[in-house]
Amino acid sequence: MGWIQRLNKGLTRTRSAVRGSLDKLLRRSADPALLEELETALILSDLGSPVVTRTMDHLRQGLLGTNASQSHTVQTVLKQTLLQALAPATGPTLDDLITRGSKPFVILAVGVNGVGKTTTLAKIAQRLVNGGLKPVLVAADTFRAAAIDQLKVWSDRIGAEFVSHRHGADPAAVAFDGLMAAKARNADVVLIDTAGRLHTKSNLMDELRKISRVLKQGMPEAPQEVLLVIDATVGQNALVQARQFNQAVGITGLVLTKLDGTARGGIVVAIADELKLPVRLIGVGESAEDLQDFHPEPFVDALIGTPQ
Repeated sequence: MGWIQRLNKGLTRTRSAVRGSLDKLLRRSADPALLEELETALILSDLGSPVVTRTMDHLRQGLLGTNASQSHTVQTVLKQTLLQALAPATGPTLDDLITRGSKPFVILAVGVNGVGKTTTLAKIAQRLVNGGLKPVLVAADTFRAAAIDQLKVWSDRIGAEFVSHRHGADPAAVAFDGLMAAKARNADVVLIDTAGRLHTKSNLMDELRKISRVLKQGMPEAPQEVLLVIDATVGQNALVQARQFNQAVGITGLVLTKLDGTARGGIVVAIADELKLPVRLIGVGESAEDLQDFHPEPFVDALIGTPQ
């Protein structure tokens, strides 16, 4: 399956939630009831209030004196408005950043419990190995012994280098040792897994800041990428998480996982519109191939579909 097909399949639930109302509007005159139905569908897809308001304003202006059944005004306006909202999320892919960055390129993954940080890092490592690069996976989630074991299983499966300490060790020390090991082994990329934490707990955020400070002692420019991994199924709560983590540790890129399991895929647009942060990767399935680079236009096409 090609990546566009994977994207379309992964966003089926969100697209279905929007498409029914949109097709009604395209087949009939744009009466207030149909516009209200479409507005509700967009809100429920978690596009965010500012984006939905702009979209509906643009639609009402574009539809003045026209018949939606005789034009693709609705489809065009919706797509253009979403692309404008996603413009801040457009940036270099993670592969491009790694290619241009200093070596080893250090990626620090952060996020709350259960969003898929460990699996996401393993999938990134798989991509790197397939591309001929040498990654090091670092188990800095020392609060959960299972997290260390999980990352070790992934590293063995992928054929990636692995660095860990005992359960309960200082996460910053593990991250530093991982960086030093990567330098000694002439690795290309360091992928650091961290413990899931509540974005409202200041002491846990302080620990992330400590990891960043300690990494800079070993390499002033590290970490070159701080990836916030977000579970798209939580909808607007994902936006809350992004705000808090960005304020605390300075996020440089986003990964949205589990888009295949939600009708709330519009949250990608809401986060990009408010925080102006680049979306590096989106997860639309379980396999490594389902973790894809983010490109706005095919994403919007998959999100809203085409007229029936």
